[in-house]
Amino acid sequence: MDMTTIETLAESMDRVADSINSVMRGKPDVVALTLTCLLAEGHLLIEDVPGLGKTSLARAVARSIGGTWNRIQFTPDLLPGDITGVSVFHQNTATFEFHPGPIFSNIVLADEINRASPRTQSALLEVMAEHTVTVDAHSFPVPRPFMVIATQNPVEQDGTYPLPEAQLDRFLMRTSIGYPDQDAEIAILQDEHAGRSVGSIDPVVSIEEFERFVATAASVHVADPLFQYVVQLVAATRTHPAVLLGCSPRASVALLRAARARAALDGRNHVLPGDVRDVAPAALAHRLLMSNREQTRGTTPAEVIASVLSSVPAPPGGLHP
Repeated sequence: MDMTTIETLAESMDRVADSINSVMRGKPDVVALTLTCLLAEGHLLIEDVPGLGKTSLARAVARSIGGTWNRIQFTPDLLPGDITGVSVFHQNTATFEFHPGPIFSNIVLADEINRASPRTQSALLEVMAEHTVTVDAHSFPVPRPFMVIATQNPVEQDGTYPLPEAQLDRFLMRTSIGYPDQDAEIAILQDEHAGRSVGSIDPVVSIEEFERFVATAASVHVADPLFQYVVQLVAATRTHPAVLLGCSPRASVALLRAARARAALDGRNHVLPGDVRDVAPAALAHRLLMSNREQTRGTTPAEVIASVLSSVPAPPGGLHP
């Protein structure tokens, strides 16, 4: 791969990150993870309490890449057609016409996704996996790039449904935003006082440029030992004593895609073991089903992934890019 191409990608995405960080105060790690997920053509699940800037994050990402965005508020009475769209019969022509739903955007914020019923949540499965929506036996492609940023309230809150394992597996990564520190919260207040908002963000790259960046990241070189390392990490989750159900082969694919994007954002045309380790917690932890005994003990999926990373030896080649 031409190093000029990868360097252009890294420089452009640095500017995109700066643009988003101008409104997402004090959360550079969350922004970097979001851009890694976007560059890998994945979807992001954010588990947090309301009011921490999840909507601002989605809007800032869309505006920075010159894309469209929509917000879908998930509620118990939301129907699948409210997400995907519906076919409407026109009497004058005696034909059905498809009216696209809010899912037809580059960036879709699925807000409080676990407040909707499992049937409604399942409406996202096809489009997240295949980037198409099927209504009345007709398939409609969504715009590219396409990313779902879903927010999930802690499951112990009232009025929430646990996400099905198949739904969780469609998310490339899961993270949380967390409360800002004092300096960041002061900056948020100053932005509010000065009238600075997401609406003031101008596109840093075009959709066409970003699509080229996605293709570039997908062609980042992966050496044979790293394929084996990824498989060994995922396989170790299946035999871990705290885990009832480990990661599927889809997790291996997700981990590799995320590692390639991580390398590209760092301006490298090859993946290092450190790239895999950096993205593994966000790419794997949400795919684990813990045993009842370990859940009672308070063992978390994040602790399992940390244990796996420490027990599986990494190939030589730079753990920390």
